[in-house]
Amino acid sequence: MSRPSRPVLVTAAATAGALLFTAFAPGSATADPTPRPVTREGSPLGADRAARAPEAAADRALAGARSGAGAGAPELTGDKGRGYPRVRELDPPPENPADKSIKLGLTPYHGIAPKLNALQRVGDRVSVEIAGRSAGGHQLYLVTVTAPESARETARQERMRERIEDSPAAAAEDKAIKSSYKTPVFINNNIHGNEWEGTDAALKLIGKLAKAKDARSKDLLAHNRLYFNITTNPDGRIAGTRANANGFDLNRDFITASQPEARAVRQIAIAKQPAVMIDLHGYVNGTLIEPTTPPHGENYEYDLFLKNSYANALGMEAAIKGLGYTEEKDGVKPPVIPFRDQQEGWDDWPPIFTPQYMPFHGAVATHTIEFPMQVNNEEYETQPAAELRRRAAINVDIAGAAMRATLDYTAAHRRSVIADQIEVFRRGATGAQQVPVSEETVPGVPGIGPEDVYTTEFPRAYVIPAEGRGQRSAAAAARLVDHLLANDVRVERAEHSFRLGGRTYAKGSYVVDMHQPKRGLANVMLADGRDISDKVSTMYDISGWSLGRLWGASVDAVKGGDLDGVRARPVHAASRVGQVAPRGNLRLRLDDPREIAALNSLLAQGISVRRDRDGNAVLPSSARRAATVAAEKYDVSFAATKAEGGAALHRTRVAAAVTPGELFALREMNFDVVPVSNAVLNSGFDWKKADVLFVSAGLDRGELNASAKAGLDRFLAKGGGLVGRGETGAALNADAKLLAAEPVAGNGDANGVVRVTGSGGPITGGAPEHSFVYAPMWFTDLGRSVRVEQKYGTGNPLVSGHWRAAEDGTGGPSAAAGRASVISGTSGRTGVVLFGTEPLFRDHPKGMFPQVGRALLTVG
Repeated sequence: MSRPSRPVLVTAAATAGALLFTAFAPGSATADPTPRPVTREGSPLGADRAARAPEAAADRALAGARSGAGAGAPELTGDKGRGYPRVRELDPPPENPADKSIKLGLTPYHGIAPKLNALQRVGDRVSVEIAGRSAGGHQLYLVTVTAPESARETARQERMRERIEDSPAAAAEDKAIKSSYKTPVFINNNIHGNEWEGTDAALKLIGKLAKAKDARSKDLLAHNRLYFNITTNPDGRIAGTRANANGFDLNRDFITASQPEARAVRQIAIAKQPAVMIDLHGYVNGTLIEPTTPPHGENYEYDLFLKNSYANALGMEAAIKGLGYTEEKDGVKPPVIPFRDQQEGWDDWPPIFTPQYMPFHGAVATHTIEFPMQVNNEEYETQPAAELRRRAAINVDIAGAAMRATLDYTAAHRRSVIADQIEVFRRGATGAQQVPVSEETVPGVPGIGPEDVYTTEFPRAYVIPAEGRGQRSAAAAARLVDHLLANDVRVERAEHSFRLGGRTYAKGSYVVDMHQPKRGLANVMLADGRDISDKVSTMYDISGWSLGRLWGASVDAVKGGDLDGVRARPVHAASRVGQVAPRGNLRLRLDDPREIAALNSLLAQGISVRRDRDGNAVLPSSARRAATVAAEKYDVSFAATKAEGGAALHRTRVAAAVTPGELFALREMNFDVVPVSNAVLNSGFDWKKADVLFVSAGLDRGELNASAKAGLDRFLAKGGGLVGRGETGAALNADAKLLAAEPVAGNGDANGVVRVTGSGGPITGGAPEHSFVYAPMWFTDLGRSVRVEQKYGTGNPLVSGHWRAAEDGTGGPSAAAGRASVISGTSGRTGVVLFGTEPLFRDHPKGMFPQVGRALLTVG
């Protein structure tokens, strides 16, 4: 759908001129692109990619996630005491003639380090830091371009940066900040590996700024720091894939931060605190320039964001038009600003994208820029190299124009941009109300309507109760607290019991005071979110993501109350929960991925473990030494129990036909995983390597050759277990004639947080009362031996997200209400569990992981 182009107001951004080019006033865009479809892990990313995902890449990513540190944090913070430039001689990687950039005439990854080494030798403006490593082990290069600074001046800049966040009311009156604080600008490139050109545009711009002698460029670098993440996804750049080496779309990972590349960008956001940022992508013709259509993220200070983002968008549009490309001559359509030119379908609702995550760290103008000329996927394979290079060169020009226009905007509005960043933090720190957008509150942005107004009511605080006092899982609570801290959310721990919001909390409970500078980020993580099904007909990607509901810890939102009586101290890490009872048998709860991981490590050592009636693990007292090691490594608790346990648990080897996110989650839980797919099975697979088959993507029994089909059938007939998720898992169950159950597919566009009720037992015992769905499914017409493990809540089960019925009235949340969402049973010797929810989605809903872990252990 599209709405008529809103009238365009020519702002200062469009008339201020340019540093390295001449800007022109914009006209109305005429292109009306259809937004790209949602990128699901199991389809466009390819199930076969999950089968090829290297275990070493997962190990690297998990090591950083378990440590709680942002990848690259030591390098970014280790230069304190030094001024600029910070010259670092890079070791170039070996030449790789297979790098997919080469065909496009662009800079291959192995060519970046030599260029950066050369640029550091040009004058005294260019510095290079290592921001971390990719999942595939490649270095991430962060380039700073600014006028030289003494160590003393750099320390002064850092103090001003800290004051802006920590004391925003005072910072707003600070004359030194107004006159001499260098505005941080962040340009992020190549987060999708096969959207290459931002990297080359950045290298060109850095080269020009390194040598520029004109007064405007000198003034720019004297008053601003420019940060360039040269390639956020070197794995994908080399391989020509959207995803990294783990198969992850990194531009969907910014609340979960499962991947080292996302954690590196997170650390840049925290350490550098950019006020302006752009994220370079492809490919939409004409060039797409955010701000977006509704719905707008309700946790932003959207009035400040829209004011700056729209004005900067006009400047970028003018700069791109000024290049002179036309549809008739070059195939380049005019730029499009979705806020102005489209009705819906390209929203900024979820905080999972880079430009939607950065505002929570103080950025008041952020943008996705989509180049127009497609050079990836089928075009890469079918177009002549000369045509691909022509297109890529145009994209590099357009990316460069967007970068330069953004620097123009920042230079022209440096003081007001920083004042707006300070105001974001001031509102958070004081608990001020948000300002709804309107043509009065955001002058200069035409066409604002009620459809653009999204605000929220922030609670006074969130409380994560102490273990044993309403807390579901101490391990989950500790993990959640560490994650909040890693995102620069401030957390305190109560030194005494206290009463708040009508409830009493024990000493040791964690408190997130929502009067803090980054309250928006705290709320976007911990709040339930909102059901926006009636607001728009379609969404670009997911619509619900609550860590408070999905990560396994108990989290209470306290609407009102006085925190003065809460004696608490700030924490920099969650208190460790790992402990082992000094005597008796040991009980390990299986309510958290860490607990499943600890169990699998014990089983791999041959430790005797049995299951209790609730599906948890019981160890004999003789296993205390091994349990002590596991408690320390995984930070989990082994309690004393008199139970002996029932059925023995064994190390479960999993053949997994799954999405990359699911494969990563299985490895996170320490399962012994062998990725499979149709191609793997058809080429010959030794089923002796597996005890259970987990199927959600990339395996269709009907497409297997005769030998592969017979091998699969023998595996199931001899007692190999099956865990299935979604349509693919249900289809295999039906083809193999296992459980008697009719799968019903809900609206394929639906996603979000849902209420569920579990029946207890070994699979959903201890599970949270919420789950996550993406293209939800439920089961009817169940056979007599089929057990319902979990049901969707009654009424409307959707808590937050977007779930409508289809046009014919089917597939909506009311149709799913009260229906079975997870079922189990046996067929002959085969144990089967089927999920209609999505408990491992993109490695995100941590509190749901144990359901899959328990299912695998049960049927295996």
